[in-house]
Amino acid sequence: MPFYHKLGNIPPKRHTQFRKPDGSLYAEQLFGTIGFDGMSTNSYHEHRPTQVKAIKKQYSVAPKIAKKNHIQSYRLKGFQVKPENDYLESRKTVLINSDCSIILAAPKQSTKDYFYKNTDADELIFVHKGTGKLRTHLGNLDFKYGDYLLVPRGVIYKMDFDTEDNRLFIVESKRPIYTPKRYRNWFGQLLEHSPFCERDLRQPQELETHNQKGDFLIKVKKQDDIFEMVYATHPFDVVGYDGYNYPYAFSIHDFEPITGRIHQPPPVHQTFETDAFVVCSFVPRLYDYHPDSIPAPYNHSNIDSDEVLYYVDGDFMSRNDIDAGHISLHPAGIPHGPHPGATERSIGKVKTNELAVMVDTFKPLMVTEEALKIADEDYFKSWLE
Repeated sequence: MPFYHKLGNIPPKRHTQFRKPDGSLYAEQLFGTIGFDGMSTNSYHEHRPTQVKAIKKQYSVAPKIAKKNHIQSYRLKGFQVKPENDYLESRKTVLINSDCSIILAAPKQSTKDYFYKNTDADELIFVHKGTGKLRTHLGNLDFKYGDYLLVPRGVIYKMDFDTEDNRLFIVESKRPIYTPKRYRNWFGQLLEHSPFCERDLRQPQELETHNQKGDFLIKVKKQDDIFEMVYATHPFDVVGYDGYNYPYAFSIHDFEPITGRIHQPPPVHQTFETDAFVVCSFVPRLYDYHPDSIPAPYNHSNIDSDEVLYYVDGDFMSRNDIDAGHISLHPAGIPHGPHPGATERSIGKVKTNELAVMVDTFKPLMVTEEALKIADEDYFKSWLE
């Protein structure tokens, strides 16, 4: 859960006169969620943010579903997704349900000719490869390998990359993304037993303020369509804001693992949550220290959720033949567990250097045509001895 943040210049009271040096009024905008009941930010603009000159095009970016109902475990080889110049065109949805979309992207170029806004979903962008700057109308964030970038729905942004070698793992969420509630007190502060705290969350500190009129193209995503809208003023014209609804960054390398004498269940790795899925971070950590412990996870049944694991780096001890950029999908309805030999290999080991991101959804995930292009169709047989 983001905490209060203030950037730039704002008046002492909300909804009061805030004037420019020439005496005219700045335009106030409430940027809020869940009606007037959720997190919100009050921002102040050089120009009214409502000036639309044209809607040029509307086209579908809905993913094509290959398997709507299935019970097959898959391994997807994510690095086989080919790099593309354009940021939006590079985004390939591989798994989807009514609550979220799981996307792989390998963009080569920064977004130069347009701005982007997702009106339907929060975006959690995990940076597997690449460095650069996330530029938004509420301030900028530098990013690097291992960063989660949380972009709330409605934020107008661009992605600036330093090189052409970039790999992103993106979760679009129709539900608001928060930090786990069991790690927060009733005021929203992260508690002492939380694996990270507010010091680890990076808020925007650099605010771009442009005072320009002209033709500014914003590609707006709504219900799987892109609308190309032309705004009359530069969308980055905010002089100041305060509130709780803004983009922020968190590095997976700042996640402090929770360990125990025996194997700990996946919720100890939880990093983000919605009411429809959770996101967990598996990071380098000491193994269990009971003298008879088995560090490898026990077999467990996916009764209520699909499990997606995105492998980032290191040697994931419970799997055979797994490489960086691979995604495993273990659907609800069947058990899964360590590959043959993994349990025995783990005994006596004292630590792991694995790095991975897990997404557990409470509704089944459909497999797209883009997923089948990079799928290992025989992965479900990999537990045979």
